[in-house]
Amino acid sequence: MNDVSHDAGQRLAVAKTYKFFVGGAFIRPESGRTYPVTTAIDSADAHHVNAPRASRKDLREAVRVAAGAWKGWAERTATNRGQILYRIAEMLEARREELHQQLVRSGSSAGDAKVEIEASIDRCVYYAGFTDKYQSLLASANPTGGPHFVFTLPESMGVVGVVAPEEAPLLGLLSMALPALVGGNVVVVITSECRPLVGLVLGELLATSDVPAGVVNILSGPSAELATELAKHREVAAIHVVADVPQTLIDVERLGAGSIKRVKGEGHVFVERLYTPRGQGLSAIERWIEPKTIWHPVAI
Repeated sequence: MNDVSHDAGQRLAVAKTYKFFVGGAFIRPESGRTYPVTTAIDSADAHHVNAPRASRKDLREAVRVAAGAWKGWAERTATNRGQILYRIAEMLEARREELHQQLVRSGSSAGDAKVEIEASIDRCVYYAGFTDKYQSLLASANPTGGPHFVFTLPESMGVVGVVAPEEAPLLGLLSMALPALVGGNVVVVITSECRPLVGLVLGELLATSDVPAGVVNILSGPSAELATELAKHREVAAIHVVADVPQTLIDVERLGAGSIKRVKGEGHVFVERLYTPRGQGLSAIERWIEPKTIWHPVAI
């Protein structure tokens, strides 16, 4: 997995190449393509890092795997889903030093990295506690003029595509993926394009967090290109994209309309509210559930 090269000062350096996390396994891109990632580390410890560059085929495979895992995840009890999400929080806590190092190498200050990790742990715990509560908060008994009981119940949608922001690569990714997971959906995540290492390391953490294979799938590569491919894919039920380029959001909405896909596109305002109470909530879960109305006749 490691290649040997020389840096600008002709020093021997190790070029580490990370892998995708798809279907509970670590895989290489089908094309073998990678792209260099700039790391903010001391020059005495300089080394090159390559992130795998996902192709359309990689994306289609990740969606296929996620779709296969959807039913099993949706049918788990709410309590069990909550336990698994809480386990992610425990693993974040256990590997905080490694995550801190990756955030600093990705350009965060030591202080900002610490705050982001703490917020990420809190966010996991917050959503883990919602898995057995959102149903009663979003369900309703509806009035009707006929001899029927009418109930509306929340159900999962399926595969949700997530295109994470460039900033706050850990907290942003989790804040987008967790609400979908709470509702019984599965996710295909595109990490921050310029700062993908934290998202790829998160895959290593998820592999030991009791998350069933295929429930969370993490790819890296050109965000705009992969976002439009997600928007076109008919097995993707919904997509959440954070992008600073307005044209990307326009393209995603236009392409998503072809398969009547639920699309949520946001700009920098998403990052601005990550550390505020508006960065989490029931509305984020409701966005990725499908209301199902049941009519039950009343015996006369």
